Amino acid sequence: MKNFQQYLAESERTYNYRIKIVGDVDSGWLKQLEEKCKQFDIVKWGATKTTPVQLSPADFPKHANDSVTSLDVEFRYPAIEPQIKQLAQLLFLDPNRIIMLTTPHEESMDVERTKVEDQNKNLLTDTDFPAPDAEQKALSKDYSAPYDEHAVLKNTYRSDFTVAGGKTPPAETTNDLPMGTNSPMTKVKRPPRPATGANPRG
Repeated sequence: MKNFQQYLAESERTYNYRIKIVGDVDSGWLKQLEEKCKQFDIVKWGATKTTPVQLSPADFPKHANDSVTSLDVEFRYPAIEPQIKQLAQLLFLDPNRIIMLTTPHEESMDVERTKVEDQNKNLLTDTDFPAPDAEQKALSKDYSAPYDEHAVLKNTYRSDFTVAGGKTPPAETTNDLPMGTNSPMTKVKRPPRPATGANPRG
């Protein structure tokens, strides 16, 4: 059985989410959404944050050139995304314009996106590459040559490459085995023939 402290801890548990809406949305509509969400016993209704206009918002692949408004909320009762979409639809908003994610998941995704941006930030401007070797120079020269002077068209490539580990010996087939001169049927012992009326001795 659960003790009183366990029941108390469960009764004080809350649920944290992040609601995101793509496109323009005014404060009056958000206030109406807050009123609808009171059925989940709101603990916190955070301030809204709006991103600049994005070419392709990450959480809304079907939308382009739109900003995204987000806010963090905390409820005493759990909610699921279809419920929030239904509430938004009751307030005459396209349900495809709104999503709800758990806050821990969304924060972990923010950390991953920041890491990726930091890793890729200087890749285009970093020109500190090693000098090309002889093979790279030859390939570059061949690539820039006229079409009819490419090495592959001149048949300069060959397939007689040396494989690491040496050549594999040819496989042995039945043609390489010694051929016998006796039929295997000559060594089979047959039982005596049974006696019949035409041949009483069998």
